[in-house]
Amino acid sequence: MTPRKRWLLGSTAVALAVYALMWIGFTLQWNWLTALDSSALETLHRYGVAHPGWLTAWDVFCTVLGPTAFRLLTLVVIVVALVRRNLRAALFLVISVELAGLITELAKSAADRPRPETAFVYAYSTSFPSGHAVGVTVGVLALLTVALPVVRGPLRAWLIGFGVVVVVAIGIGRVVLNVHHPSDVLAGWALGYAYFAACLVMVPPRRWITDADETLGVPGTAR
Repeated sequence: MTPRKRWLLGSTAVALAVYALMWIGFTLQWNWLTALDSSALETLHRYGVAHPGWLTAWDVFCTVLGPTAFRLLTLVVIVVALVRRNLRAALFLVISVELAGLITELAKSAADRPRPETAFVYAYSTSFPSGHAVGVTVGVLALLTVALPVVRGPLRAWLIGFGVVVVVAIGIGRVVLNVHHPSDVLAGWALGYAYFAACLVMVPPRRWITDADETLGVPGTAR
């Protein structure tokens, strides 16, 4: 087993442990977790009632950069991958990003945690884990995995930084809107990472530069 695969498996185990901790914690109503969830929701609810524009901005942000947007963007990348005959990249993106919604719904059905009663906006399904946190985490990590090998220079750092900001901000936004407890979001991030890592181990994508492209790029060769 390569060091990279060992690291992926180890980090996946940690993520699943965090997910299990959040699930067990809200089920058994651990005092520290209940206090964390309640305190965050109550504070943000009071602020939101007094600042409706703040809520509108977060609602728009979570809609524009939500899981659906990443799935649509990923569909475009999948088409490009198929055109370039990179079937592994296309398969990786289908299994990771496009099927993440199914994994989320299965997890929600298993936990069956009600939404906070103070929710400012409507959200279907149950609360645990946060579907936005799962979907955006998987979408960002999967797209970065495919894109970074062909990106050069400072743009790589910018893309990584932008991805981190989006993942964190989306999670915060769902708590701001009171549609999720903080523990739902933490569990969503953990499950999203674990699912992404599992997909990366099972179906690692191939670089965008195909063998044919590399041959064409070698001086003195022709096809």
